[in-house]
Order: sequence, then C-alpha cells, then structure tokens
Amino acid sequence: MPPPSSFEEVEIQTLTLTLIPGLPNDLAALILAFVPYSHHSRLKSTCKSWKRFFSSKTLISIRQNYVLAPHLLCIFPQDPSISSPYLFDQKNLCWCPLPPMPCNPHVYGLCNFISVSVGPHLYVLGGSLFDTRSFPLDRPSPSSSAFRFDFRTFSWDSLSPMITPRGSFACAPLPDCNKIFVAGGGSRHTMFGAAGSRMSSVEMYDIGKDEWVALDGLPRFRAGCVGFFLGREFWVMGGYGESRTVSGVFPVDEYYRDAVVMELKNGGKWRELGDMWEEGERRRLGKIVVVEDEGQDVPEIFMLDRSEIFRYDMASNRWMKETSVPKKASDDLSVGFVALDGELHLLTLQNGNDSMESRLSRQHKRSATLLIQIYHPRKRTWRSLVTKPPFHHHIDFKTAVMSTIRL
Repeated sequence: MPPPSSFEEVEIQTLTLTLIPGLPNDLAALILAFVPYSHHSRLKSTCKSWKRFFSSKTLISIRQNYVLAPHLLCIFPQDPSISSPYLFDQKNLCWCPLPPMPCNPHVYGLCNFISVSVGPHLYVLGGSLFDTRSFPLDRPSPSSSAFRFDFRTFSWDSLSPMITPRGSFACAPLPDCNKIFVAGGGSRHTMFGAAGSRMSSVEMYDIGKDEWVALDGLPRFRAGCVGFFLGREFWVMGGYGESRTVSGVFPVDEYYRDAVVMELKNGGKWRELGDMWEEGERRRLGKIVVVEDEGQDVPEIFMLDRSEIFRYDMASNRWMKETSVPKKASDDLSVGFVALDGELHLLTLQNGNDSMESRLSRQHKRSATLLIQIYHPRKRTWRSLVTKPPFHHHIDFKTAVMSTIRL
C-alpha cells in the first residue's frame, strides 16, 4: 500500500489530539478511514479527535486512495431545497441524511432534475419548477441552475447555470475527464401528465473551468430521455418528441423507439440508430441502468419494463429478456431501478401504494418498509433485503431522483 501523500500527512499531523491511543496518527487515520461512510456522523460524537478527523477534508481523500469504497445510493424523495436527500449504504443497511440544497424564495416544486456524481461531488442539474415571478403562476418553467454537494466540506455550492434551462433530459459524466454532458429535455412538470416544451440542444460542463459549452444539437427534439457513456460515445435513448391529441382534447406523447449516439472521436457528430423494438411490442422505453462489471470489457445496459428485465444487445439493436422480477409491485411504475456494485437493485416501498388515508396515517408510517430485490447479471441470481426508510413522508419512485456515488 503506498504511503499517504504529503498533503494528507500535513492534514493528519495537524491533528494535535490522539486518534487511537498507542498508535501513530497516520496509521490510526488509515484504520478509521475503513469505517463505512454511513457510520461517520455517529462516530463524530465519540471524542474531540474523532469529530475533527471525520469532519476533515483529508478523510475522503484517504478513502478514495486506499479504500475500495462501495457504491452508495443517493435518493432525492422530493424538491431537495425543502426535503433532505439521503445516502443509503446497502451493505450495512445504514441511512445518512444530507443537508437540503440552497433555497430560492422565488421558486418551488423542483422536479425532473438530474443528479450525477463525479469523484467526491454530487451534482444536481436543471429540472422543472414554478416561479412566483412568472405569469401565469401555474405554468411550470425549466431551470438552468446547477449545484454541487462536496462531501469533503459537507456543503452545497452554486455553479454556473446551464446555457439553456431544461428538465427531463439525458445526462452523463464523461469518465475520468471531469466533464458532464446534457442533451434534450423540456419544461414538463410531474404535476402535469402532458404538455411542456421539448428541445434538442446539447451542452457540456467543464468542471475545472466551471463553464458550459454548447455542442451540436440532437437530430430532433427529445425530452424524457436517458443518457450514458459507453467508452467515448454519449448515448441518448428513448424519450418523447411530438404529441398528438385524442378526440382533439387530450394530449398524448409520441414516444421514440430509437437511440442516437454522439461520437466524441468524430468531432462530436451524432449517429442515429434504428428502432430498438417493433411496433406494438411496448409503448415506451422502460427504466435504464448501466452496469460496469470488472469481468466485462464493455458496460452492459439493462431495462426494467413492468415486471421484466431486458438486456440490450448492441449487435442487433434489440432488447433481449434477461429475467422476471420475483416479487411484482402493485404499481409497475413506482419501482426504483438502479445499479450498485455490478448488481441491479429494484426498490419498492411496501404498504406505500395504498389509499391516501393510509399514507397519512401514523400506523402506515411506522409499518412502511423498503423491499430491495437484487439481481446479479453474471451469476443470474436473485436475493433481497428489507430496510426501514427514514423518510417522514411517502416516497414515490415515479418522481424520486436517484444517483450513486463512491465514498
């Protein structure tokens, strides 16, 4: 194991109090760094030296350099400016609250934003909200705001806003390059089942320079899409574009069945792929996750469509059935779907899809549990675990935002 860097040595030496009696502070710091992140807040009250160490910036650096940190799940149950997001450590079944995002008194109801992680930072970008300064008041507006949560300082920072306000868009960080790409989006709010704008603009955020750069736009308007990187290619799948009306009154989205790919090696030009399924096979793209497994050279893409999981076959541009979910949810849409440490996790709130009266009852709040069904793609096996969520209100995975981070 390599020795700590000079910066880390200076930080550790500044700890005038002993971390562990009988051990040098550099060795004690390395031992304490192996404690799971989800337990740090509780250990701060042990003694003054531990409080100072678990609050120091060097702790995250030590963990990233010497500890094989697991993926933690970050859940945003509602507008993060009024409802605290939570970190969940599924290996230790521990929850850790994060402070709410900075509040703007003029806006409310933020939803359809995107959260991604880069290093020890968590980014919250865009979204759709209501602005008291706009007219009419009941019309949602897209947001261009960008915030970053720094786990080293445990605080939020406001970043340069996007060039074009957007919500419900494709977003992904470019691995090992400190850049974040966003594409498409619109102004749709979760309070409205249809309507809202669509766009085709694409931007790249340079983390080091804190600036946004406009790139070649999508071939056509696309909102409600999902984005990810495969190597040096930025993939944008699904979403909706134009809409039609039923009986001339009710707007209905026209969902895309295809995907487009930006090839960074080819000057950032877009390549269009054909339809990924036949007409009538499914109405729209399901929930998508990308799994990076050490045993695989190329990340694999999985889709949750109702109670079945599909694997994307790149050669045929088709979705192949992988497995069926052992325990089906009463509401297929209110299921969280995320990849953690090479496994697929399906999150369902038990007793959380009952009537509104039961949601508000104290008995329901005490009895609600979170069922997590976990599928290992390489072993093709299922397992499950149950945990008690810390939320003080009902969480709906149709609208909740989730992301993962290694700490």
